[in-house]
This record gives sequence, structure tokens and C-alpha cells, in this order.
Amino acid sequence: MSIDLSQFFEVFFEESFEGLDAMEAELLNLVPGEEDLETINTIFRAAHSIKGGSGTFGFNSVSDFTHVLETLLDQIREGKRELSAEHVNLLLKSVDCLRELLRSLQAEQEPNLAEAIDLRIKFEQILGVNQADNHTAEVDANPVQLALNTYQIDFKPHRHLFKTGNEPLYMISELAELGDLETQAFSNEIPEIADLSVEDCFLSWRFFLNTAKTESAIREIFEWVEDDADITIALCGGLFAEDDTQITALDTTEINLNSTPAAVNVAAVKPIKKSTAIKASTPVAESTSIRVGIDKVDSLINMVGELVITQAMLSQIGQQEITEATIASLQEGLAQLAHNTRDLQENVMRIRMLPISFVFSRFPRLVRDISQKLNKQVELKLLGEQTELDKTVMEKISDPMVHLVRNSLDHGLETVAQRLAAGKDPVGKVTLNAFHQGGNIVIEIMDDGQGLNTAKIKQKAVANGLVSEADELGDDEINELIFMPGFSTVDEVSDISGRGVGMDVVRRNIQSLNGSVEVSSAAGVGSTFTIRLPLTLAILDGQLVRVAKHTYIIPLISIVESLQIDISKVSRVGKDLDVLRLRDEYIPILRLYSIFNHPGAIETLDKTLLVVVESDNQKIGLLVDDLLSQQQVVIKSLEANYQKVDGVSGATILGDGRVSLIVDISGLIKLSGLRKPGSQELIIESQANLEAS
Repeated sequence: MSIDLSQFFEVFFEESFEGLDAMEAELLNLVPGEEDLETINTIFRAAHSIKGGSGTFGFNSVSDFTHVLETLLDQIREGKRELSAEHVNLLLKSVDCLRELLRSLQAEQEPNLAEAIDLRIKFEQILGVNQADNHTAEVDANPVQLALNTYQIDFKPHRHLFKTGNEPLYMISELAELGDLETQAFSNEIPEIADLSVEDCFLSWRFFLNTAKTESAIREIFEWVEDDADITIALCGGLFAEDDTQITALDTTEINLNSTPAAVNVAAVKPIKKSTAIKASTPVAESTSIRVGIDKVDSLINMVGELVITQAMLSQIGQQEITEATIASLQEGLAQLAHNTRDLQENVMRIRMLPISFVFSRFPRLVRDISQKLNKQVELKLLGEQTELDKTVMEKISDPMVHLVRNSLDHGLETVAQRLAAGKDPVGKVTLNAFHQGGNIVIEIMDDGQGLNTAKIKQKAVANGLVSEADELGDDEINELIFMPGFSTVDEVSDISGRGVGMDVVRRNIQSLNGSVEVSSAAGVGSTFTIRLPLTLAILDGQLVRVAKHTYIIPLISIVESLQIDISKVSRVGKDLDVLRLRDEYIPILRLYSIFNHPGAIETLDKTLLVVVESDNQKIGLLVDDLLSQQQVVIKSLEANYQKVDGVSGATILGDGRVSLIVDISGLIKLSGLRKPGSQELIIESQANLEAS
């Protein structure tokens, strides 16, 4: 019986990515000269598992590459080679390389082998040094004798091979005598037991031979079976070519990664250089699976059981004659159904919740690499790693957090000399903290660096025309300017980041998750970026409002307050913009009926209600006919089910079956033109004129 191995691919990829995460975490804990044997063994076992699994599924680009780093790890754990900082850096780069290879294979794309080839050369150079040390006399006498090449040999016997008196085992033994041999056996053509014949050969092999011998020596072993097997021999590469000239990269093979040896077309090609054009790959699809604790599954099963019992009770009541007693029982049953449904909803949402440690785990490596590049000493502190949030939110918050951390490292923390001169600990600290607050999750990125330079920020803002020299702004207001599009205080673009460069993108990405970001800073003390996000994107706490005959939903997280309009505090700015003086602020009034083109709405200001909302640190008032209820709604993507609509972030289905649109506050501000150049200046100018009068 043949087995379709593709059904196990996703499990293999998940376990491999987990193995790579474990390798990376343990490598970051390694200190050359103080390494723990168990840590080395953990790294080796993870690499060995990935190599074995990839070989089983025919992902030879992964198994071949993992073999060389596994060899180095094996020598280190057996005490044959001392661990160095160079080894740790190379192994970390290999983890990144393997991750990219696996992502390409997971997306069913041809992997880019250029980096794997470069890294494999470096591994073989390290391993080759040890071999040369063992043969110093031979090296001095004749360096050509130590020239090593790696050959890939595909050997697929014809079914009748045994009947010719030949035995593959003997050929494998002879190959092993030529050098270091790795063997892969393929058994996918073995038939069901009823069709199995002991006189037929169903196996095939792929060998990787690292040897100083020539290709002709290898062919001699197979010369007796050339007519009874499919044999291909290709040079994969080595430290030296046969003429003793150093080669720049390993030769590669053109292989269908999912093929059996019968379909393999092996051909040596020219060495790949870094300038070689690589075919662009499409983005890798996000993971579509999630691992769930058994306790969450058990709780879900219990909730379903309760729901089934309630459904049975309601069915029984429905078969009875309608009386006052049955009506009371029906009401009780419906209340129980609502309770069960709410519990079921909460338990289903818990399944999507994962600890934020899945995001935090990438930052130790990031901090290590960047601090080495900047020659800074940095300590990373992680708090609240078990705080849970929705998997979708977690996937989308990762990139903004990376940008903020990179900024803290590059322009927040001082150099060792600067910190010592300021009387600080030479080791800078970056802290990531996560905690729940109400129905949201709060993530803080803190550093104890030099803080934001408010004087320089204002100077740049004045130069860019964002504010005037005469404007009196507090430190917090000045710091908020870094989120303006294209704003930067750096004089030179850094290849890592620049405090302020791209901060508008960070804020926009966070707002797309219905979240917010703000910054606080103190000179010489440090900076804190605070991100607030909903726990999930699947469900929204919303305020239902009526506009003409239509019902819209405004996210509660965006609402500042709701009020009746005092017409005496409303002034006209420009041609068609009204502003409401609310305490010390002027709030632009947006008429939803006009934006969404709904006739029949109440247009008289003092007979309507104003919902004051905030986005991008800007407040606006939305004019509505009436406030309805507040409720949780399930968000449906409008773009996926219809098309993108400006000013609308999604839709939901109400209890009466009607579709209601969810207002996108940031998009609404943009749609209204309040973000156009000069719009804010007009409001500020009008505010000054009104106050003067």
C-alpha cells in the first residue's frame, strides 16, 4: 500500500519551525568557552530532526544543507572542536537560511539556494581546517592530494538487478571506502505485500560522497551495472577544484524536490555568484493552523454538550401545548441558550488566543545582531510573556514592534562611551512588557537611553512647515510630531533605522488593527512607546448609531464622548466646515448622512447628536440622528466579500438579519479632506480668530 506523504507536510513544517526557534534560542544562550553540553545536544537534536524529516519527504535542499551544520555540531559536542563566536554566528545565519528554505517549500516555491551555498562553503572551510591539521606533512608535500570534492550520486537499479548477480550493498561499501559517505534510501516504489517479489529490486539510493578521488574512480564501482540501472553522478562542490584552484561557490543540481530518483535530472552547473539573478518569489502564505492546549479543547467540548442539552429542552417545550407554564419554561430555556452561546463564543475565541511570547521570542536575536553591529552593550528584558492575544493580531503587530525596537537600539540607546560619560551603566536596557487592560492588550517598548530630542524635533517640524516658531507646544505635543508622514530628525539615513523614519507607517499599521500608539520621553532617562490593541480582530465592541434609515457601528475604543450640540458654540470655518467649541478644543463636525449620501436624515444641528471620536491624535465629531445600543459584533471583511469602501472598515450582521457597516474613523478623516495640506492650519487659524473676537 502506497502512502501519500504530502498529508504530513504541514506537521513537518510546523515541527521544523519549532525546532529552528529552539535552535535559535539555545544558540543565543551559548557563551564560547562556557557552553553547556546539554545545550549543544539540544541544538544538535533539533538539526538532526529537521534533516531526517526533510530527507523523508524529499526536501533534499534542506537535508543536504543541514548535514554540514550537523557535522560541525557533532564535532563540538564530542569535544573534537572548540566552540567559537564565529561558529555561533554562522549557526545563527544557518537557522535563518533554513527558515527561508522551509518557507519556500511550504509555499510550493523553488527555494533560492544562493545563501545556502555560501554558508555551506564556510562550513566546509571550517571542517576542512581540521582535516588539513591532521595531514600537515601531506599538505606540505603535495596539496593537490588533499583536494576534496562532494559528489551527488543517484543510483536507481532496474527491477531485475538481483537476477544479474549484483548486490547494491557491496557497491555502497566500496563507495564508503572512497571518503565520507552519506546515504539516502528511497522506498516509495515498494508495492503492497501481495505484489512484492523477493527477486525484484524496488529500492533506489542517493549518495553524497566527499572525497579526494576523481569521478572516474566512482564510475568504476558502477561499471558492472551501467546497463542495469539509472546512474547519474554530479559534482556538488568542495574546497578545491581538481586543478587546485579555489572555487567561489558550490556547484548545484537541478532537482525536482518532490521527485523520486527516477525523475531526477542531475546536471552540474556553473558556480552561483552573489550577482546571479534570482527569480522573484511570491509572498509566502501565512500559517493556517494553530496548536491548541487540550484544556481549551475540553472546555469547548463541555460547552457544546451544554448547548445540546439546552437545544433538547427547547425542542421538548416546542412539542407541548402553549400555556403560561410552557411560556415561562421557554423564556428560561432561551435565557439558558443565550448563556451557553456566550460561553461558547468566549471559549472559541480562547482557541485563537496565544501568548505574546511567540512575538517576543524573535527579539533576543534581533537585539543581539543589531547591538553587535552598532558596538553597543544591550540587555533585553521581557515581561508579561504569557499575556494572550488573538493570533491574527499577533501576526500583524510583529513588524511595527520590530521597527520600534530597532529605533530604540539605533537612536535611543547611547554608545558605551556616551553612557559612561553620562554616569550611566554601560549596558543599555530595552524592556518589552505586555499586559491586559480592560478589553485591550497594552504593549510597552521601553529604553533607558537619551530620550527624544524635543528641541531638534520642533526645529525639524518648523523647517517642514508642520508648526510655526511661535506655536507654544508641550513636550508631549512635540513628541507626537514624529508620527507625521516622512518626519525624521536624523541627519544621515541609517541602514538600521532612524528615530522617526517610518513612524507614520507604524502608527497606520497599528490603527489598521483598531489600535493606537503613543510615546512618552524624558531627556537622559529614556523613551516609552505604548501600543494599545483589541484582544481580537474577530469581535468588536461597538456603538450602534442611526443615520436616516441606516444603522452604523462606531468602535467603542475610538469614542471619546457623546453629546447634544449647543448651537451657540458652533462656528463655520471655510465654506462648508462647522466646528464645535468643546472646552478648550475646536472639534470639526462631519455629517455622516452627507458623506454616505443618505437622504432623509436630520440636518438641524441642535436636534441631532454628536459622537466625538479620536484617531491619529485628532478629534472629530460625527453627526448622527440617534444613539442605539452598545453590543459586541462579529466583524466580516467587506473587502473580501465585496470590495474596499473608503470610510468603512468592515460589516456585521445584526440580530434582525440586516447588514450594518463599521465606520473606519481614520479612513473617514481622510475621506472628508481634513488631512489635506492646509486643512488643520485653517482650523487653527480660525480658532485663533474666534478666540480673538
